Amino acid sequence: MTDTVPDAPPPDALIDALVGVVGEANVLTDAAQRAGYETDWSRRFHGVARCVVRPADTAEVAETLRRCETHDAAVVTQGGNTGLVGGSVPRDREVVLSLQRLDRIEALDADHGEVVVGAGVPLAAAQDAARSQGWDVGVDFAARDAATIGGMVATNAGGLHLLRYGPMRDQVIGLEAVRANGDILGRMPALRKDNTGYHWPSLLAGSEGTLAVITQVHLRLVPALPDRIVVVLGVEDVAAAIRVVGHVRRAIPSLLAAEMCFADGVDLVCEHTGIPWPLPERTDVLVTLEVAGPAGSRAQLHAELETVLDGTTEIRQRAVALDEPERTRLWTYREHHSEALNALGLTLGAPHKLDVTLPFAALAEFPARVRAAIGAVAPEARVVIFGHLGDGNLHVNVIGPDPDDETVDRVVLELVAGLGGSISAEHGIGIAKRELLHLSRSAADLEAMHDVKAAMDPSWRLNPGVLLAPPRRRSAR
Repeated sequence: MTDTVPDAPPPDALIDALVGVVGEANVLTDAAQRAGYETDWSRRFHGVARCVVRPADTAEVAETLRRCETHDAAVVTQGGNTGLVGGSVPRDREVVLSLQRLDRIEALDADHGEVVVGAGVPLAAAQDAARSQGWDVGVDFAARDAATIGGMVATNAGGLHLLRYGPMRDQVIGLEAVRANGDILGRMPALRKDNTGYHWPSLLAGSEGTLAVITQVHLRLVPALPDRIVVVLGVEDVAAAIRVVGHVRRAIPSLLAAEMCFADGVDLVCEHTGIPWPLPERTDVLVTLEVAGPAGSRAQLHAELETVLDGTTEIRQRAVALDEPERTRLWTYREHHSEALNALGLTLGAPHKLDVTLPFAALAEFPARVRAAIGAVAPEARVVIFGHLGDGNLHVNVIGPDPDDETVDRVVLELVAGLGGSISAEHGIGIAKRELLHLSRSAADLEAMHDVKAAMDPSWRLNPGVLLAPPRRRSAR
């Protein structure tokens, strides 16, 4: 009796061609090696890749895309894979193009506050480099250690400091990107004033990898503000939270962040991390504020903040942190919401993470209305809401309904659209919200977006199915 030898996988000319570009070690075909690239951070969206390719620079990205075009293979571009709407994972055996090896900080201009980085540089690494020279990156959020600069531009990430510095689009001076046919767009380094036609950063920021693959980014930096004060405020309701933030914004130009969460979410964070409730007594709504200034300004910031907070009767109690350990502790109650929700989802099913923007006039009423709307279709669901008070962006997290059941998603997003809001504030559309994009964009908008996609990527080879429905194409062999 002879041992049975497993059949060898059939030859794949594309795989051989890609190995010729990036080397065998950087073309992953084994299922175990591919697994981490095939499911996004939400754990709701996953698929199977034909392979994962890891180029090292723009030239290898361009040649990889040329080989994929020759072999009629679709491509999904991936940075840190921290997306929450299914836009960075394969759906139909596409090639996953991982940019994590494009991780070089190419140049930092300490005199003018600019830096050129590879698309695969994590946000935290860019922050460290900038801060070493007295500068900082204008966007920050909890996934800073994993999220990459290229992905942040492609999704126009927002984060905690949008109130002061704007979204990722506002940080980009210029970029380099590669079209599906391998053509390279843009110039590096870029110029702050360059009025010579179409502005690729404006077009590609927020395009979710559907028009070109971003390989390098030239960022403007903001002055580093090392002296910071964090305060957690307990208030009665959302309306009170909005009034408090408005009061502080008018009085303190140094306000850097204004965040809101609810008692049920803080309970979840406390349970997950083991830390105690942040205030002596429970309140229904908590507001986290951070003010920041240059070195030596902390005492003045503290005095100004205390005077302003004393000037409103809306605040029932507060906790103030001046030193780094205490500031980190107070931020934990807001920043660890997603981590705690994902941990709960391991037992109750992956959360539905819905990222929306409301007009300020509708912000106070929305949490109660959305809880009621969800309760009508999923009475057993657990709902946790938190978000950014300064820009009207709330994150609605629903645990309980099956991850593939989109009933809750539709109910929430239809409510948002009915109130004049946007169905995506900072996470993007991906595949999760594609069929509901018409709630936020007109028919003329959608037709023009299709025209742009067809012009930039006529074969619809880049991230097919993300943002816009593609024409039918045969599956990869």
